[in-house]
Amino acid sequence: MATEVKLPELGENITEGDVVKIHVSPGDTVEVDQPLMELETDKASFDVPSEVAGTVKEIKVEEGGKAEVGSVIMIIDADEQEQDSPARERGEEEPKKEEGSAGPTRERGDEEEPKKEEGSAGPTRERGDEAATTSDSIPPAPGPAQGVPVPAAPSVRMFARELGVDITKVKGSGPAGRISDDDVKRFAKSLITGAAAKGAAPGAPMRPDLPDFSVYGEVEVEEMSKVRRMTADQMEVSWSIPVVTQHDRSDVTHLEELRSAWSKRAEKAGTKLTVTAIALKVAAAALKKFPQFNASIDMRTHEIIYKKYVHLGVAVDTDRGLLVPVIRDVDKKNIIDISLELQELAEKARSKKIKPDEMQGATFTITNLGGIGGTSFTPIINSPEVAILGMSRSTTEPVWQDGEFQPRLMLPLSLTYDHRIIDGADAARFLRWIAEALEEPLLMALEG
Repeated sequence: MATEVKLPELGENITEGDVVKIHVSPGDTVEVDQPLMELETDKASFDVPSEVAGTVKEIKVEEGGKAEVGSVIMIIDADEQEQDSPARERGEEEPKKEEGSAGPTRERGDEEEPKKEEGSAGPTRERGDEAATTSDSIPPAPGPAQGVPVPAAPSVRMFARELGVDITKVKGSGPAGRISDDDVKRFAKSLITGAAAKGAAPGAPMRPDLPDFSVYGEVEVEEMSKVRRMTADQMEVSWSIPVVTQHDRSDVTHLEELRSAWSKRAEKAGTKLTVTAIALKVAAAALKKFPQFNASIDMRTHEIIYKKYVHLGVAVDTDRGLLVPVIRDVDKKNIIDISLELQELAEKARSKKIKPDEMQGATFTITNLGGIGGTSFTPIINSPEVAILGMSRSTTEPVWQDGEFQPRLMLPLSLTYDHRIIDGADAARFLRWIAEALEEPLLMALEG
């Protein structure tokens, strides 16, 4: 039976992707979940798996081209016995049916039923939904007047505010004039271009023209990948935040002894007991004790949005650049479960299988460079978060203790924080609490 394989939902505000590579050819036999093609979006690069088993009859896309969400990418003659399989049934479900779970939907803000979220202190307010009392599905009026909802998702509104763009002035290119991230970028670019001519930059960073480097010698120009471009844009936004970095050190000698002693139990569960996994659990406890670090700030309304959930991002180094998978509800999981999930997400990030939704909704981020080296660094906040924890390589050092120098394993910690919402004294207390909890994990049970 000929089955149309359509490109599934890729994440909020993602309508298409670039076809990087097609893994199959007409006549090939494929199994359920076998990768059909590699797709790249502004947020990630990953493989699109097959929903059915059968024989590839026709390929509707080309390498180097684009594929739109919901469009037919292939036609597969499905095996008859696969038609009623659970995998097939999952493939036929509407993607939005799964948004009621405790997963990505909470971070994306439920656009279908915003009124049900109004009373909560959750993601809808986090995303800064200035039209929270109305539904995003209401068609826009030409040139939104005061009181008329802007036809844009909460994340697009947040993105516009971060760039200093008045979203009511942006013309949407989507259905019914719906505004996307790209529309906001184009509008911001027009502001920059106009401001450059006037010698000013209203609400957007100046990007002066570069000199012609070829005058001085041979050059090679290479276009940024979508992942690198997204990282660069995000870092440019984050760099506009007034930040300070606080440094401290933790004596993890005892922690390392505990980690070694319990590592076999983690191995039986199929994972490794890493310092990063332990630090995630410690950070989750610290965020409960210091809620201002688990928040976002809206300077337009001068409001602080405190998040009642703890979703932690972990920076992962890949051959395509830095990706940040998100582990959800870390405060509710044990360290072995965190280790398993961290291992799975890191592998998906490196093997191009991670989905955009798996990199959204973080409230705080940890980046560990200990495996590479360094004594300290100044990590950049992943806006709209307000802090990020950096970890460097542990070294054995002589420490004066009990009247003598003793060899102790010291872990450098670096905390970058948004000074608009967090004061230096609070940052020092927060980082010291993390350092002490790593030194004595029992502190998590006593105070976390």
